[in-house]
Amino acid sequence: MSRVLNLIGNRLRRDAAACPGFTRLPLRTICCSSPKQAAESDASSVLGKRWKDTAETVVIGGGCVGTSLVYHLAKGGMKDVVLLEKSELTAGSTWHAAGLTTYYHPGINLKKVHYDSIKLYERLEAETGQAVGFHQPGSVRIASTPARVDEIKYQMTRTHWHVTPQYLIGPEKVHELFPLINMDKVLAGLYTTGDGHIDPYSLTMALAAGARMYGAQIYNPAPVNALTPTADGKWDVQTPHGTIRANRIVNATGFWAREVGKMIGFEHPTIPVHHQYVVTATVPEVKALKTELAVIRDLEGSYYLRQERDGLLFGPYEKMEKMKLQDSWVRDGVPPGFGKELFESDLDRIMEHVEMAMEMVPVLKEADIINIVSGPITYTPDLLPMVGPHQGVRNYWAAIGFGYGVIHAGGIGKFLSDWILNGEPPYDLIECDPNRYSKWVDVPFLCAKARESYGFNNVVGYPKEERFAGRPTKRTSGVYDLLKDNGSMGFHAGWEQPHWFYKPGDDTGYKPSFRRTNWFGPVGRECKLVMEKVGVIDLTPFGKFIVKGRDSQKLLDRLFANTMPKVGLTNISHMLTPTGRVFAEVTITQLTPGEFFLITGSGSEGHDLRWIETEAADGGYDVTISNVTEDLGVLGIAGPNSRKVLQKLTDEDLSDAGFKFLHCKTIKLAGIPVRAIRISYTGELGWELYMDQKNMAAVYRAMMEAGKDEGIDNFGTYAMSSLRLEKGFRGWGQEMNCDTNPLEAGLDYFIKLNKPADFIGKAALQEIKAKGLKRKLSYITVDTDDIDPEGNETIWHNGKAVGNTTSGAYSYTIQQSLAFAYLPLELGSVGQKVEVELLGKKYPATVIQEPLVLTEPTRTRMQKKGKGKA
Repeated sequence: MSRVLNLIGNRLRRDAAACPGFTRLPLRTICCSSPKQAAESDASSVLGKRWKDTAETVVIGGGCVGTSLVYHLAKGGMKDVVLLEKSELTAGSTWHAAGLTTYYHPGINLKKVHYDSIKLYERLEAETGQAVGFHQPGSVRIASTPARVDEIKYQMTRTHWHVTPQYLIGPEKVHELFPLINMDKVLAGLYTTGDGHIDPYSLTMALAAGARMYGAQIYNPAPVNALTPTADGKWDVQTPHGTIRANRIVNATGFWAREVGKMIGFEHPTIPVHHQYVVTATVPEVKALKTELAVIRDLEGSYYLRQERDGLLFGPYEKMEKMKLQDSWVRDGVPPGFGKELFESDLDRIMEHVEMAMEMVPVLKEADIINIVSGPITYTPDLLPMVGPHQGVRNYWAAIGFGYGVIHAGGIGKFLSDWILNGEPPYDLIECDPNRYSKWVDVPFLCAKARESYGFNNVVGYPKEERFAGRPTKRTSGVYDLLKDNGSMGFHAGWEQPHWFYKPGDDTGYKPSFRRTNWFGPVGRECKLVMEKVGVIDLTPFGKFIVKGRDSQKLLDRLFANTMPKVGLTNISHMLTPTGRVFAEVTITQLTPGEFFLITGSGSEGHDLRWIETEAADGGYDVTISNVTEDLGVLGIAGPNSRKVLQKLTDEDLSDAGFKFLHCKTIKLAGIPVRAIRISYTGELGWELYMDQKNMAAVYRAMMEAGKDEGIDNFGTYAMSSLRLEKGFRGWGQEMNCDTNPLEAGLDYFIKLNKPADFIGKAALQEIKAKGLKRKLSYITVDTDDIDPEGNETIWHNGKAVGNTTSGAYSYTIQQSLAFAYLPLELGSVGQKVEVELLGKKYPATVIQEPLVLTEPTRTRMQKKGKGKA
């Protein structure tokens, strides 16, 4: 060990004495492209060609993501595709990347991105004639603790219904794939065949070659100096060589994303972080191998390690207190001319991981270090990229914030190209929506979350994960200070919202687990509260919009598949994509003639607003659209005693006849104006109360005081999730999204195919209905022990994966696990037996009739009918 540490230290001192960063040449020696190939590729893209004054799409940024997008757009048939690169292709983060590729991703649809990337890279050399240096020895994620084994099992159950190959393997197979590993700590591994690494420089050049082959133009050096929107939604893209009028622009500029965003008034929440990896000289034990080593990821050691020629390359992710941000670039901008430079390496930051790598792979102790690379990679607060059209401007798209650009590039290029060419995303990827962030993100939050996300790169990925750095933001509701010390808070689109509440004797705090944990009992208590008495919940994170104007109803009839409610009434409506998939679920109330109040989920605020604004602008509708999310606080009250509590605070008649279900009125509670909608996601008697944020605390206190005799108390989102499942209520992003149509999701009641308006997706839905469905959302009970489904688990029948759960929870009413699941039509009948996989075990499940518990309005209606018959 001392030998390698001395070598690293000596290398660092030589580097520091010579220059503040590495040049491109030493690093290129670890890649597979030849100098001749690189020179020919670069020579083909110098400015010496006719300048285009117009373009259908201008992509700004010539890294692997930008070149992938122009390649896919051009191959997809788009004419006039232009890429502008400020200096050289690959400048920024691409050229120095370690080039890892993997099918694995803990997210559901990001697996598709990885899959599409790898499948593209496998064929790219044959298609373009450009070598890409793609190695596919497979990869293994090492589990060295029982929690890691559970994590692998958890991920396996979320994979069987995907095309991605993935296997849980034992220590013997791990050793077979990586014979140089120290087996003392290896318990298991997550093996993904087809994984490996690719030369990022050669990959980018191959994508560029393919783009040119299909007709795209690539200009470099061509820095963008200004972006000016035109009245018709186009853009003037200004460069030193001239201006291009573009129908749309795509920001794919890596760590320059903030600079480009600022040209049009955006502060994109991206920040460069220092990432280091180490390259060794030839290791005799590696050279002696007959086949290439699998890539390993030591999760407890928080590093990756792969073979590099006859040596090894390993890269750690330091803990958040040790990692380094290049925050000066956020404050002062990227230094002019920076592109193919590197940062000075810092051995102290990675020393802990170096030692762990040596323990896991002992041959490293005697290895000579020939390179330590420290370069900038871009992070967003949650580590996921920002991909798609941006809310607030027309025809401005983002493809930025890639901490893992090489594995994302191919799939994201295809995803965005399909979206641009077809007018809708090919599948749901809302976790990467650029509009999940807005002005509530400030620089301190960005820095704190980027530190946390980098340091947590290999942390155990538990269900219902919470991360606490940078919280709270300025998005706190009017009752946050009253509730924050009484329960476990969750983070939703910048807001703090209670998940569950503490009582004396409870095991408090955030204690994640793959099994039932400390919140299980208290959540049952809260469900009982709402079912038998009355509970209050903070619902402020809802997205809230006002749409009004001469064409407001016309616009909403075009956007939504349901008919618009009359004044004073409320309904549930869905926006569909042109191919008839569910883009959004929104609660709509008509407040006054032509003035509509729209409510959507917290995670859908910017996502839905952009879709509405785009249709309004493209269709020339005379409307005003206002986002009032931060202006209005929301309290929900639900339970059989909720009417009694509110009636004490108002003169308004709240009886069933005086204030009907799905009606909306402006009333006064304790003298404070409140917009009250009789609706509750719990399915029980209840109201959602909308008010000025500054009045929330007063209304909350008044309700809690008035409800003492009725047993009033708080409840959180975990209880609400259980209650809504018992009532058979669907959730957007779970039972329905851009991967599902409303008919298979069981939303027929809300889809009015006979309404006169030609709503988006109507024709497609009529065709889907005529052809018939292949699968249907089913309602199932699961016989478990100390674990409950949460969604995305594999469903088995006769040894085959036949479907997946969409959401799940424990039903405290029947004391059994409950879930929604997509099943083939032939397996969807009531009484059908299937199995749900949880942590590697298959549990019996049964399709049942929904709902498990009738909603309060249904129960009331049945009681009235019963009395009438009597």
